[in-house]
Amino acid sequence: MKFGKSIMNLPTIKQLQYLTTLYEHGHFGRAAEACFVTQSTLSAGLRELETVLDATLVERTKRVVRFTPLGEKVARKAYNVLRETTEIAQLARAAGRPLSGELRLGVIPTIAPFFLPKVLPKLRQEYPDLKLYLREEMSHIACDALMRGQLDCVLLALPYGCGDVQAEELFDDELVAALHETDEADVPDTIDPATMDGDHMLLLEDGHCLRNHALAACERPDLRGERAILGTSLHTLVQMVDNELGMTLLPQMAVEAGILEGTRVITRPLRSEHASRRIALVWRRKSPREEEFRLLADFFITARNGLVQASGEKASGKAGSGNNAEQPAAD
Repeated sequence: MKFGKSIMNLPTIKQLQYLTTLYEHGHFGRAAEACFVTQSTLSAGLRELETVLDATLVERTKRVVRFTPLGEKVARKAYNVLRETTEIAQLARAAGRPLSGELRLGVIPTIAPFFLPKVLPKLRQEYPDLKLYLREEMSHIACDALMRGQLDCVLLALPYGCGDVQAEELFDDELVAALHETDEADVPDTIDPATMDGDHMLLLEDGHCLRNHALAACERPDLRGERAILGTSLHTLVQMVDNELGMTLLPQMAVEAGILEGTRVITRPLRSEHASRRIALVWRRKSPREEEFRLLADFFITARNGLVQASGEKASGKAGSGNNAEQPAAD
């Protein structure tokens, strides 16, 4: 006699998506909006999930959404299930044309506005079928989203611990000292970190990896972040230097992108072996889209090399026009 195997009633992908979204937002209305469904649809889906599991996952009150201890465990496990399910779809898509379809790219704030505007038009031109979704986040938030499967890859700066990832290093980005032009006569052409005044050092607030890179570049055990004046963004730091509140360290990438235009801020190179950060593209280890991510990394490297070459040619052109400034223009 043959006995058929009993089929367990399992949660659906949609139910797990509802659960994780509610876990992230902590509010039924906002979670429903994020899932593009009505609040009643979301609530019904979660009740069905609780029925399938025969357990209470969420305690509902008029003001507070509170996950039960089991609900929190299920939500964390659901992230892994959704990530693996997404990778199944990505595996099939990767077997077709590379860099086509959706790709969710996380980028840290000290890279996104200075690098992406110059390379994205070329990326769209070379890969017109790629639907790129950008999410600008600080490193720890982006890495957490990557591990949860909410991002496919992240463009960030090393060294930084992002979890169990693979990384393709793209290029080095030099850190330079930025100071007010009125201090130009008092500083050498290359600045020794040992001479910098820690009480007038301007740094990004905690959470930005560039803050740690800047402190490492200074090579000063006595210089601590708590002694510095903190800013929320590189643009804020530049404005603070422009108002003679101190000096800071900037990535060369931002300088090349024109962050100092319209200011009285000048830059000087640092005499330090650690005065740079390494830009890299990272993704989850053993991702089925690894070949695509490496292709994207190669594109970023090529694009960066093109930008550097164009910058050098522009500088040479300016020098040439200066030497021939008194020559009459051709008819």
